[in-house]
This record gives sequence, structure tokens and C-alpha cells, in this order.
Amino acid sequence: MNYNEPLAFRVRPKSLSEFVGQEHVLAENKILYRTIKADRLSSIILWGPPGCGKTSLAKVISETTKYKFIKINAVISGISDIKNAISEAENLLLNPSGKCILFIDEIHRFNKLQQDALLPYVENGTIILIGATTENPYFEVNKALISRSMIIKLEPLTAKNIFKILKQSLTNPEGLKNYKIKIEDSTLEKMAECSNGDVRTALNGLEVAVITTEMDKNGVINITEKIAMESINQKRVIFDKSGDSHYDNISAFIKSMRGSDPDAAVFYLARAIAGGEDPMFLARRITIAASEDVGLANPNALVVANAAMQAVHIIGMPEARIILSEAAIYVAKSPKSNAAYMAIDKAIEDVITKDTGSIPMHIRNAPAEGMKEFGYGEGYKYPHNYPGGVVEQQYLPDKMAGTKYVDINKAQLCGKKESL
Repeated sequence: MNYNEPLAFRVRPKSLSEFVGQEHVLAENKILYRTIKADRLSSIILWGPPGCGKTSLAKVISETTKYKFIKINAVISGISDIKNAISEAENLLLNPSGKCILFIDEIHRFNKLQQDALLPYVENGTIILIGATTENPYFEVNKALISRSMIIKLEPLTAKNIFKILKQSLTNPEGLKNYKIKIEDSTLEKMAECSNGDVRTALNGLEVAVITTEMDKNGVINITEKIAMESINQKRVIFDKSGDSHYDNISAFIKSMRGSDPDAAVFYLARAIAGGEDPMFLARRITIAASEDVGLANPNALVVANAAMQAVHIIGMPEARIILSEAAIYVAKSPKSNAAYMAIDKAIEDVITKDTGSIPMHIRNAPAEGMKEFGYGEGYKYPHNYPGGVVEQQYLPDKMAGTKYVDINKAQLCGKKESL
């Protein structure tokens, strides 16, 4: 064993029985487990966050099926690497079984041409493709490959899963067994919790703690909670402002404001800020929610959101986080009405898809004297000449007369005080 290799690499599982977590696809009655055991494996795409076991699972599948295993990384590989892998798979001297797993890490990094190059060999069975990606494969992987593959969604490992793996690494001969280590279970649990589902982060942190802590006079390495937390560094934020989690997080943020849950709104706002999201992007989303979801129920929400957006632009981070929080809480706590949103969308749809007729002559303008002879403005009733400034007359074209766009019940919320 090469002890220069990271601990996370050295203690990877070698069989399905050693694999920890992902029970939703690897329990004995689940499809992936049964497919592997029955040696009926087809191409699969493993989709999940960093450190959830994608590479380990691919290797375990190879060990279980006894297929030749070729690994390439899409970040540094190209068409030539794919061709070399295919040649090796087809060479009966190098691959007597004739069956080969081609594992492509970060497969979403391959462009369309590179992904297309795989298709004939996946189709004719030369290779069983196992692709690993942190991004949504339905957006990042060719539809042709998707249609020929089983999509397996892996979840972040639980703190309980990671605690178990950390405990095992302490007694694993290829792990940390050769060290005399004293560490409380509560400290391991804290490390597991702080890794946010990424077992690699936890194992790397544990190894750093061990190799940087001096032994006592009895040769024992005492890992305190303070040392462990310093080694694992700051709790990792599961957020990628340019990836799939960006869309998930902003969706959750908007839906929390719409759902009148200020605590959830602030939580998802915090995730976005900690992940490096553009504060102006967040301010714009709050402003949209103020109009789309609060709307006529509390028109002042749009004033607050717009003021917040201007303040964020002028002040910037880190103080802008306070402004964003104030605006998000205000929007979340305001009463809700989507009457304006529904009204304009329905009207636009009618304008695009229907023959809506002509604007009535009596409400057309007659800027030139001669136009009145053609009926422009004829018969128009000036509302201010009538009691209350209201007079009944037709404003919609004849073909649209009587059409209702505004939900009166929702629009009547206008003026209700926000519940703050």
C-alpha cells in the first residue's frame, strides 16, 4: 500500500458489502444491486454531489463483475483517450473476457463531439459506460447517451454513514491502524456532521489531524475536538453558484418567500451568500417576488425590494447581506396576491393567439382636427365629468368585450396591512 495516497483513496470499499450508504439504490431488493449481482449491468450515469461515492461505486461494480476497468477523467481527456480505451477494450490479449467498464469521471465536461464518439461502442456493447457527474445529466449529457443509460441519483452521505466510515478507517490496515490514535466518538460525529455529506472531506480532515499532531510519551496521538475542527477547516458549503445546486437553491429561496416562511428564506439566502452568489442577482429575485407573489396584497413590498436593490448596488458586500435579509423577510411576511401576474400573462396570451379586434373609436386619440371626421374620439365620456370620476363605457375591443383578466377577489387585497 502506498501511504502517500490520500486516506480517502486507501480505504475505498472493495465489495458491495463494504460499501456504506446509498441504500436507496444498493439495498438487496433495489434495482442496481440486483443488476450487479445478476451480471446484467448496462451503461449507467451516476449523478450526485462530491464525496458521495460515485468513483468508489464504479470500482466496486468492476470488482464484483470482474470486468476490465478503464478510468479516464473528462477534464484532462479527449477523443484520443476514448479511442485508446476502446482499442484496449477490443484487444483480447489485454481483455480476455471481452467485457470492459469504461468509467468517465466528470462526464459532463465532455463536449457533444466527445460524447458522440462513445455512442457506437455503447450501442454495440464494446464498453459498459459508467459516467460520473455532479451536474444534472438531463442538461449536461447528450440525449442519445441518456436514452442508452440507467440514471442513478446518489444522495449526500448521512452523518451516520460518514461516522461509520471514519470509525472503520481507524482500524483498517490500509487506513490508520498503524497509528495509536485516541479520539472520542463525539469528535468523529462532529467531523461527520461538518463534512456536509462529503466523506472525502471528513477522511482528509481526519488524516490531517493524525499526521500533524505530535504523539505523547506513550506514542499515542490524542485528537481533541479542537484539533479535529481545525483540521477539517470550516464547514463546507454545499453550493456551486454556476452548477445545478445554484438553480435548486434559488428555487427554494423564491418558493420560501412565496410560501411565507421567512426562516427558510433567510436560510437559502445565507447558502447563496456563503456560496458566492452575486448579491445583485439575489436582489433582483426578491424584487420579482415582491411583484409576482406579493403584488396587490401589499404594493409597498415592491417599494422596499426596489430600495433594497439600489442599496445593495451602492453599498456592496458584506453589509449588503443585511439589506437582502431585511427585504427577503419583508416579502416573506407580506400577504400574497398573484392577481397582477396572472392578469398580464393571460392578456399577453390573448394578444398573441387571438384576433382581438380593433381599439374602439371613442377611446382613440384625435391629435389632428381632420381625424374627428373619421370618428376618432367621437362619443368619449371624460370620467372626471361624472360623479366619483367613474362612468360606464366600453374600453375593450368589441371582440374582447366582457373579458376578465383581473381576479377581483385577489385584487381586493390591495391596501391590507402587511403582517410583520
